[in-house]
Amino acid sequence: MKFTFTGDKPIYLEIAQQLEDAIFTGVYPEETQIPSTTELSVSLQINPATVLKGMNILVDEDIIYKKRGLGMFVKTGAVGKITDKRKKSFYASFIKPLLIEAEKLNLSEDEILNLIKGENKK
Repeated sequence: MKFTFTGDKPIYLEIAQQLEDAIFTGVYPEETQIPSTTELSVSLQINPATVLKGMNILVDEDIIYKKRGLGMFVKTGAVGKITDKRKKSFYASFIKPLLIEAEKLNLSEDEILNLIKGENKK
């Protein structure tokens, strides 16, 4: 995980996003333990409450869960949930604006696909 803590994004959101990305890429497979709030707060030199706030985002999204007395674990099905979430975000951020602009330009489906493939022949 790579934390920068230099942007405009709140630290707890960056923690949630970095943990989510680590789960998505297989650093923390489903049903394995993730670092504890204390471990992350000590290694990142930040308040444990900030780490917990980031983790709670993933708990609320049903990505991780707490085993009492043991710590936080990646939930079965977490990667699928993250994939669905990212597909929706990708659609909203990239595909929908692309389709709106393509409609304004009166581009056909084939023309759009050719542009995506880098086969613009004009």
